[in-house]
Order: sequence, then structure tokens, then C-alpha cells
Amino acid sequence: MKSPRRQFLSRAGGAGMLPVISIIFFALSGQITWSQTPSTIKIVVPVPPGGALDILTRLLAEQIGRTQGPTILIDYRSGANTVIGTEAVSRAAPDGGTPLANSPAAFVITPHLRKLSYDPLISFEPICELASFPSVIVVSSSSPYRTLSHLLDAARVKPGALTLASIGPLSTTHIAFEMLKHAANVNMTFVPYPGVVPAVNALLGDHVTSSFGNYRDVAEHINAGKLRAVASSTRTRIESLPDLPTLAEAGYKDIEVDNWFGLFAPAKTPKKLVSQIAGWFIMALRTPEVTARLVAQGYYPVGLCGAEFATYLRKQYDEYGRAIREANIKGE
Repeated sequence: MKSPRRQFLSRAGGAGMLPVISIIFFALSGQITWSQTPSTIKIVVPVPPGGALDILTRLLAEQIGRTQGPTILIDYRSGANTVIGTEAVSRAAPDGGTPLANSPAAFVITPHLRKLSYDPLISFEPICELASFPSVIVVSSSSPYRTLSHLLDAARVKPGALTLASIGPLSTTHIAFEMLKHAANVNMTFVPYPGVVPAVNALLGDHVTSSFGNYRDVAEHINAGKLRAVASSTRTRIESLPDLPTLAEAGYKDIEVDNWFGLFAPAKTPKKLVSQIAGWFIMALRTPEVTARLVAQGYYPVGLCGAEFATYLRKQYDEYGRAIREANIKGE
């Protein structure tokens, strides 16, 4: 899936570097104090505690709370593949007090597969894309398949026999896997799991042939020699795996999984409030200690805000919709 590569803070000349679009969001004094800002902000996290989205949100919220003044709480509203929390924020008052931290599914995948009470492009004010992280296809180190081509060739010989585990159904990696099957003309079986850990454990236990998931969740096993990566989903190679080819380099140039975490406000939230919240989060992202912790955990800080994030979101919405139709993927 083609998408413009955003400017990562960690790849833009150092951790302190920020896209120009973000710099306008915070004052030179280092603190913004518009009077209409709620004194307490509840960030809705539509997944259970402990996951990657929760870790990122809490880390940034703690930094903002220490430096910017407002009390920031985390409100967990999980369920229905993040739809429950997303719908709740779409109905919230547009006063800046209830932002939503979320991943792509509720905005660019689920709306193409089921009827929702919100419109992902109308019901929200995109604040910022906060971080991105690559995904990889991995096999067991004992697997006979040493490359993606070996894996796909075997799938052609044994239709339906080879399996791929991932979060699902209808996650970004599931959609990308269906796209890969369609493009490669292979028949592999998708095995959905409720989380990354059980999917990886299934692969480590040789219960499945392969797995498709976040690099940050399998890096330890790759480094320990328990898993072997055969392809990454990124447009460019992962810096810590310079010899690992991308799906594009393997011949599937239109397939790219761009996993991101973003922040949203209810539609009609005043632009000044949206800009202020964006400024807080950008300042937190550019803090050296925060950047170092994020990079160490496999996140790429991004900081794409305002209109640029809205434009990118629309492009992803259109691209995933087209991919879902071409692969004839149906909702549950």
C-alpha cells in the first residue's frame, strides 16, 4: 500500500528536530496557558491497559502533567476492536477535555466493513500522529523457509496448509496479509489471535507457520535467534535489520503496513484547543528522555499534526478501502 513517508523525529537530524507544521503549535516560552483549556483532561484509550498504545499514551501524559499543568487521566474504554471508545469520543463535548488516543483500525479499516455511529473523516478533529512502528513477517528459526519467496512458493505447492498468525481479525496486518495473498496468488490460512503475545507464542511453539506483527514485539526473539524475519512492511528497511528486505523489494511494491498511534478530538473542538493539545504532545515527544525511551521500545516518534495529519488520514482511508474491495474482504 503506497503512502507518503512522514518525517520521523528520530530520522530528521536528531531527536530535537521537528517538522515545521508542529513547531507553530507551541510558544517560545515553552508553555501555553489559554484560559479555556480544561484543568483535567481524560484521554480515552480504547484498548486494555498494558499494550503499546497505553504505554505510549501514559508516557506522554506523564510528561505533559509534569511540565504543562493540566491533570491528565487515562480512561480505558476497550472493546469491539477499539470502536467502543472511539464512538464515545465522537459523542463527547468538543471542549478539549476528552481526546482519543487510537490506532488505524477504527479510522481506516472498520468503517469499510461495518456500519458505525461515527464518520472517521467528519466526526473528529485529527490532532497529531504521535508515533509509528514497523511490522515484520517472521518464521521460527527452525523453519525451512529462509526468505519470503521460499514461504510463498511452499504455500503455492500446499494450498491452505501453511498458516500465518496475527492480531485479528480485520487488523492492519490482517488486511496486509490478505493483500499479499491476493498479489502473490497464494492460499495461506490466517489464524487470528487477540493479541501479539499469543500469536508469537503460537509461532514459538510451532503451532503456526509464520506470524505478522510489530517488530517491537518480536525483536527480542529475533535477537535471541528464536525467530527469523523474512520481510518488513515498511517502505524503507528497518535500521536495526539492514539486511532484511521490504515487501516492496520482494516484488510487492503496493503493500505497506503503516502502524501508527494518533490523537483525536471530537469534531468542532476549537482550533486553538486542538493546537494547544498538539503543542503539549509535540513538546513531550521532543523531550530527550521521552524520545530515548520510545526509540528503545521500538517506536518512531513522528509529530505530524493538524491539516497534514488529516490529509494523511484521508489517504490511508482511501487506500485501505480500495485494498479491502480488491481482496474482497468482508466484515463479520
